[in-house]
Amino acid sequence: MGQRIMIVGNGSLPEGAAATIDAADRVIRFNECGNFGAAGSRTDVIAVCNTGRPAKAMLSGDWSGSPAVQAATEIWSVRDPDKFREMREALERSHPELDDFCDDYSRGFSDLAAARSMRHRILSRHVHEAVDEALQGFHPDPYVSPSSGMIVIADILADPACVDDEIVLAGFTHEGWHGHPFAAERRLIDSFVAAGKLARLKSPNLSSPSQGD
Repeated sequence: MGQRIMIVGNGSLPEGAAATIDAADRVIRFNECGNFGAAGSRTDVIAVCNTGRPAKAMLSGDWSGSPAVQAATEIWSVRDPDKFREMREALERSHPELDDFCDDYSRGFSDLAAARSMRHRILSRHVHEAVDEALQGFHPDPYVSPSSGMIVIADILADPACVDDEIVLAGFTHEGWHGHPFAAERRLIDSFVAAGKLARLKSPNLSSPSQGD
């Protein structure tokens, strides 16, 4: 067995989860790390939405001084700039209100990481495209893009270096922005859990990840 990797979404968690999360070998959080503290404090990686309004807000606000960013050693930009540049024209027709959705702020995160001696990586467009393909088996309603959480999960599962690791999800409620296919993502993740590729952390036995909902 390799390491235990905790992938921590920004949803609610059962009481007692913080200690279990902090005991992991590696903890990945997302964007503003909204449940930081309640979901533990260990943070090795922050995966960020590096395009559009969320990225602009993080880089122009107090995000860089937050405890989670201070603790992290890596920033992962989950949206491949070339992929989103290619999506812009179609989105201008289908979702004109998302006129800044594909604006790329990867350079800002890269500069921040360099200034803090952190690693910065941009996840490959191939991960995004593989997720799009996998989601089709679960008949999603029309959507704009997979969620950051779904992309990170797929990236970890595809990484040969993680093949012996125990990958545990916490704080994933599969709810949020209407442009993400959360219902289909839940079913896809459940299929990974059923296949033994992932586990979900939930009560009452927090020391042993649950194998499904």
